Amino acid sequence: MSTKDVRPQAYGIAEHFQHWQGDCAEDHNGPFFFAVDNDQAETVTTAFRVRTENCNAHKTLHGGILMMFADYTLCIAAIGGTHEAVVTVTCNNEFVGPAFDGDLVIGRAEVTRKGGSLIFVRAVIEVDGKPILTSSGVVKRVKRRES
Repeated sequence: MSTKDVRPQAYGIAEHFQHWQGDCAEDHNGPFFFAVDNDQAETVTTAFRVRTENCNAHKTLHGGILMMFADYTLCIAAIGGTHEAVVTVTCNNEFVGPAFDGDLVIGRAEVTRKGGSLIFVRAVIEVDGKPILTSSGVVKRVKRRES
């Protein structure tokens, strides 16, 4: 269990955002937060604050961390912030700008189609209203493995 503070306010993120419990990797690299934007739970906003340890040798947000955040954003949109079990089938990303230490990174995602087991999602990741990454993916519903 992580001992990291997972309150959004601790990172300068609005308190209506929630922490999704259960992913140690996301907590280690983030933590990441989300807010469901509508009653249908098919659009979400995600957020995280870039820290020094998230940056590469160029002092910009590492692409791997950014792709992890994009994947988080796509999956949270696919499940509407619930704890439904999903796995990523595809995640396509285009890097279009940088983020720096201290930046607030915001993701906006929407479900474009939901089938029986596959969910199609797209997202734009921004800093200060400027896109830094566009992402699309397919997420598959799965049954949770019993312990």
